[in-house]
Amino acid sequence: MLIEIRANNCFSFSEEIVFSAKADMRNKKFVSNVHSENNFNVLKTVGIYGPNNAGKTCLIKCIRSAKNILLNCKPRIISNIFLDSTICCLGITFLEEGRKFSYDFWYDSKKEEYPYEKFAEILKDQYGNEKENIWLLKDISNHDFQYEDEDLLRMIPLMSQSNLLFYLLDASKFKQLAEMKRIVTKFASRIDIINMNNIPLKRTISLMKNQNNLQRKVAEFIKNADLYMDDFKYADMDKICVKMYSDEEKPEEKALDIPEQIMDQIRLVSVYRGVPVPSVLFDSTGTKKIAALASYIIEGIEQGRILIVDELDSSIHFKLTRAIAAMFNNELNTNAQLIFTVHDINLMDCKKMFRKEQIWFVHKDESGVYVYSLAAFTAQQGVRDTTDIMEKYRKGVLGAIPDPELIHSLLDMKGNRREVPASGE
Repeated sequence: MLIEIRANNCFSFSEEIVFSAKADMRNKKFVSNVHSENNFNVLKTVGIYGPNNAGKTCLIKCIRSAKNILLNCKPRIISNIFLDSTICCLGITFLEEGRKFSYDFWYDSKKEEYPYEKFAEILKDQYGNEKENIWLLKDISNHDFQYEDEDLLRMIPLMSQSNLLFYLLDASKFKQLAEMKRIVTKFASRIDIINMNNIPLKRTISLMKNQNNLQRKVAEFIKNADLYMDDFKYADMDKICVKMYSDEEKPEEKALDIPEQIMDQIRLVSVYRGVPVPSVLFDSTGTKKIAALASYIIEGIEQGRILIVDELDSSIHFKLTRAIAAMFNNELNTNAQLIFTVHDINLMDCKKMFRKEQIWFVHKDESGVYVYSLAAFTAQQGVRDTTDIMEKYRKGVLGAIPDPELIHSLLDMKGNRREVPASGE
């Protein structure tokens, strides 16, 4: 599970930001919202609020870049355009196999090199004190290197910086490096990142083709989403009722209209009053998004995956987004995690759904971008578990809220805006 992501000079973040899914166990409320293992406590769900263009998606991009780097894929990361430095600093802390690890690395976006790596295991004693056990340190700038094997230690300063160390050589030749690679890639491969405004049906189609228990659960999830349908399935063409008379009746969502998969999409049908019709042609945008999302949710909970969703509430009713969050918070979910960006304040409910540390904000002003949790606000500042958080947010007390002045645009369009007279007139 993801515990923490750190970023500095990445995308819109010019200064270091820290986003954490660590649970504060001094708070005994909603204990089922926390995954506890070997004295480590991680939040099962975290929601991220903030105005448009503040940096929520950039936070998701930082997680995506970390995943890509750990899996030997293209980093897809850029340094902040307002800074001269090309060094992007990323760090990730995670729970894998009941053990806590941290991995920090720097990526030079100009040279496409990694001048710094530090991998450590975080050990916790019976009193809750944490201690860092460094497995690997490669700091080219300061000529500081650490590794248990002296032969590899002598090689590190001479090796290329074009990739993480365990991808530059045969890691199997070095026991601890091989274990490090196994742990890191196992964790990163369980991260799914999706944008609700561009989510394909491919994964759901793949699952629905197979008549098995997972396929049944995906279909039940879609039906149980209160979509007024009898069934949802992958059907033979001769069983589908479809009439198309013109190009105007093709689906509008280009993200869901993938030409090479159009036949598979047509065979993915919703059944209404016993009549099977192609979901891609007849269902609403929201229904199609639910169908596409269903496979990620079911597989995520079944297999203990980490689901990162940008704009979870896009085209989806607020009761359904609450139900999805509740599924991950439920005690029946043992090790799956959901992290999402959202605008819907109906989810911001610390009385019935969330712990304070499960609600995060991204705030942007002239000085920079800030990432902080609701837990940062104290009772002395008027924020308690019993506080009406939604009302506080509406009033701007918590920050991370837009301040639109669209009336000026309206006046401009109508030609009614008065010019401010010059001084002395």
